[in-house]
Amino acid sequence: MTINLEKLEINARALVSAAMKAGADKCDVVVANGNSLGIGVREGKVENTGRAEGDEFSLRVFVGKRTASVSANQPGDFAMLAERAVAMARVSPEDPFQDLVAEDELAKNWPDLDTLDNHIPDADELTARALEAENAALSVDGVSKSMGASAGWGTSGFVLATSNGFAGNYSVSRFSSSASALCGEGEAMERDYDMHAVTHIGDLRDPAEIGRTAGERAVRRSNPKTVKSGSYPLVFDRRIAGGMLGALLGAINASSVARKTSFLRNSMGKAVANPAVTVHDDPHRIRGLGSRPFDGEGRECGPLLPIDRGELTTWLLDGATARELGLESNGRASRSGSGTSPSSTNAWIEAGEKSPEDFMREIGTGILITETIGHGINMVTGDFSKGASGFFIENGEIAYPVAGFTIAGNLKDMFLSMLPASDLEFRGSTNAPSLLIEGMTVGGT
Repeated sequence: MTINLEKLEINARALVSAAMKAGADKCDVVVANGNSLGIGVREGKVENTGRAEGDEFSLRVFVGKRTASVSANQPGDFAMLAERAVAMARVSPEDPFQDLVAEDELAKNWPDLDTLDNHIPDADELTARALEAENAALSVDGVSKSMGASAGWGTSGFVLATSNGFAGNYSVSRFSSSASALCGEGEAMERDYDMHAVTHIGDLRDPAEIGRTAGERAVRRSNPKTVKSGSYPLVFDRRIAGGMLGALLGAINASSVARKTSFLRNSMGKAVANPAVTVHDDPHRIRGLGSRPFDGEGRECGPLLPIDRGELTTWLLDGATARELGLESNGRASRSGSGTSPSSTNAWIEAGEKSPEDFMREIGTGILITETIGHGINMVTGDFSKGASGFFIENGEIAYPVAGFTIAGNLKDMFLSMLPASDLEFRGSTNAPSLLIEGMTVGGT
């Protein structure tokens, strides 16, 4: 199951050569390789097993300002594949923004980001890990049933070769564990979960800890009360605070800006968040889940501060959106088979100085939000509305669980009010500490 990236790179170069011989003016080739194994258990038995492996070759050719892409699952007749792509490009409409990276912008050297762990677990190892998590969840007093637990592993390899001389590759591994538990019976059931994913198995939290946390979270939500409608300060738990950062990153994605579908499209150089908010994006974070040594076009990439003390300093740009907006790419191209699009890498909101408990003491009365439900965000206007559950805060402390209410506001106002807590942890590619947002509308009873 090990990935032979050198062999894949040789095949990528061969496909580049075939495309140029077929009449392409320029071209690039991406080869994506993946292997994965996942085990799900429930009530002490294996419920599902998933295994996948394979390669995908994607060829993009340019004929003048026209471009086309073709894909294949394995190396085969490269000449035929290239001829098909060139024929498609010749009848495609012109796209003035698609192009290869200029040679002087291509990455020449890149760092080792330690994203590959060569440990390959078998099904027995993953099953044991999933069962350990489930048993730990069931051992929590008050848990009535398991909703299942899982353990997974995967590796992926990425190869990029271009007709103007770039060739590079890197590999990433991922190990994960999760558990979900129920408490109560019938309509009084409450559920919660915990999970963790990392690039190196040595960094993975103990499965028993994950299961125990899932069970304790479920029990803590028992017998929720309703909330009276009104305006409240909300503390977003760090488990879901990353969703707020995700909305902010989506609004500063150059693809949305170019399509005029972002509510921040006219906000460059302006304050779009509270001065306490600084957002980092770093593709070179060691062992990061979103790390990459070069971007999807072969361009050098490095750390950005897209939001610096509340001010919007840059969009997330790939080559095509940069050309469309009259700007320069900042190395945020991610690759799909047909082309590129901009995306964040390892993004996080810088931690503040106060703990979530400090926030709760200061607001006195409010709600700690631990779960949101639905996709109620309008990225054109910034309107935000979602179902929610969590815990009511009284006298500066958590008083009791609450559920069955909605929270609403506008992201423009929410970001300007948002204050980060001190509890930042890196658990994914998008991370945020707990966030305090005041003055949000709550719809309850």
